[in-house]
Amino acid sequence: MLSKKTKYAIKALVVLGKNINEPPMQIARIAEEEHIPKKFLEQILLDLRNAGYLYSKKGAGGGYSLNKNPADIYLVDILRITDGPIAMVPCASLKFYHKCDECHDEVTCGIRKVFIDVRDATLKVLSETSIAQIIEKEKTPLLDL
Repeated sequence: MLSKKTKYAIKALVVLGKNINEPPMQIARIAEEEHIPKKFLEQILLDLRNAGYLYSKKGAGGGYSLNKNPADIYLVDILRITDGPIAMVPCASLKFYHKCDECHDEVTCGIRKVFIDVRDATLKVLSETSIAQIIEKEKTPLLDL
């Protein structure tokens, strides 16, 4: 399940992407528009800034803006910044690998094999989906619920 931290990070990046040609946005405005607790959003935006995705300006007219083109910001990177591993089990993780304590033989473990497939499918979608694409998707209603 997607954590609130990750969902809020994506929502903030989408808002900033929609306002890319505008002056920096203040945290309070982003929080209000997206219904995100301000203190929580502050930490999320700081993490994204430290990772190089945002630019911040202090003082009058200050706030946050994207440091990258929305088309160059991929969900896979945002998830890793906010939540860490993409894989659902540590032994299937590419960047955060850790042997499962209860596993006797990773080579033959069926659970690991299934979750490597899940990881690969998830990585494919997340690696190919940018903030710009999410902005575009918001323009078209989802009709097949």
